[in-house]
Amino acid sequence: MKNLGAMMKQVQEMQTRMQDMQTKLGQMSVVGQSGGGLVKVTLNGKGVLTGTDIDASLLKAEEKEILEDLIVAAHADAKGRLEQMVAEEMKSITGGLPLPPGFQLPF
Repeated sequence: MKNLGAMMKQVQEMQTRMQDMQTKLGQMSVVGQSGGGLVKVTLNGKGVLTGTDIDASLLKAEEKEILEDLIVAAHADAKGRLEQMVAEEMKSITGGLPLPPGFQLPF
């Protein structure tokens, strides 16, 4: 039973660290870009799009489809960077605890 008590304590500590991480993620931001920096999007740590920056040279009617593609590509870039940041944060919280493949935290 001693081990069960220690394990429960570890679980509670991990829950506290997860809550702290959620707060920290809300304060983080990541910028993704495409078109050599002509289009940039900013996501907060929870994946919410919070800003865009589009070079004026792309604001032409004939550039509409290119601009749309660049926005999607910049968002994908930002999302990938965000996933890396979250994975690094999770690694620090779980202390390198090997989690099964596909196991997602936070729940």
